Amino acid sequence: MTDYSLLIDDETWAFIERTNSFYPPETIDYTIEQQREVYDNMCREFFTGYPDGVSAETKAIKLADRQIPIRRYRASKYDSHAVVIYYHGGGFVVGGLESHDDICAEICLRTGYEVVSVDYRLAPEHKHPTSFDDSLAAFEWVADGYTIPIVLCGDSAGGNLAATVAHATRNHSRKPIGQMLIYPGLGGDHTKGSYVTHAEAPMLTMRDLVFYKDIRTDGSDHSKDPTYAPLSDPDFANLPPTVIITAQCDPLSSDGEAYRDRMLASGGKAWWHEETGLVHAYMRARHTVGRARESFTRIVDGIKMLGRQEWTHPLTATTGKAQPSSSQAAPHPVD
Repeated sequence: MTDYSLLIDDETWAFIERTNSFYPPETIDYTIEQQREVYDNMCREFFTGYPDGVSAETKAIKLADRQIPIRRYRASKYDSHAVVIYYHGGGFVVGGLESHDDICAEICLRTGYEVVSVDYRLAPEHKHPTSFDDSLAAFEWVADGYTIPIVLCGDSAGGNLAATVAHATRNHSRKPIGQMLIYPGLGGDHTKGSYVTHAEAPMLTMRDLVFYKDIRTDGSDHSKDPTYAPLSDPDFANLPPTVIITAQCDPLSSDGEAYRDRMLASGGKAWWHEETGLVHAYMRARHTVGRARESFTRIVDGIKMLGRQEWTHPLTATTGKAQPSSSQAAPHPVD
């Protein structure tokens, strides 16, 4: 059993405790409506506002059968190298334009790139492949409306969607020039690696992952569908340069390593970095936890690098693996 008191520092425990005070682990047993209410309240509590120099516009992509809400962020010091499409996390069940509003605004400011955040439809009302369909439609809208290159970005469930769009558009005339995947779920093997070592990690457990999977699929097996599980794609050729950032104390971390390895084996450019002692959803701690602050800078720098098409990371399968920390920390509070 993993001893998280040896891996997680005091600052990160404080973040975990604060998160749990608004969004306790037992929220998974609430109704979907209650889960969304609790999650939205937690997001409001962590909201840090927009940095100076960023403006946003909310509108909708109008399709024949539906509308997809989006929010476009623009920095006063605008950089026209790329536009970023951002897909939010939330297990395909919670989240939206508000949940990652300040994160998108900060990415916009620090890269200078315009960011388009996508409010894809959620389960259980809209099961797979609805979230993928909306995500792909948002890509098509950006590809049709912007002449500058596209970088895909997403965290957690949104990292999954970014990757599925990258796979679906690799032969598109406007194929993305890069993707940034932040602690993504990519359909890895649940019987090994971090899925086993960190099955009971703070912030995200295997029980949570099974719940979200069943809600998204209604129990159907989509494990061989690349629009659901990118790692199931038999072909990893011609994918855009990819940076994957994961958290050490997260059952999903091994997906980043596996995805990196598949890309390198196919001759692509990919770099994976596992953040020592961090937990799932740590971007909300980017202003209060030193490790999270450093990681967010890594994420922003990676997006900027991808947008400028200036690959700077080493192409090696040994890069990015975190080593256990010997630092002591307060024990996790009883759930």
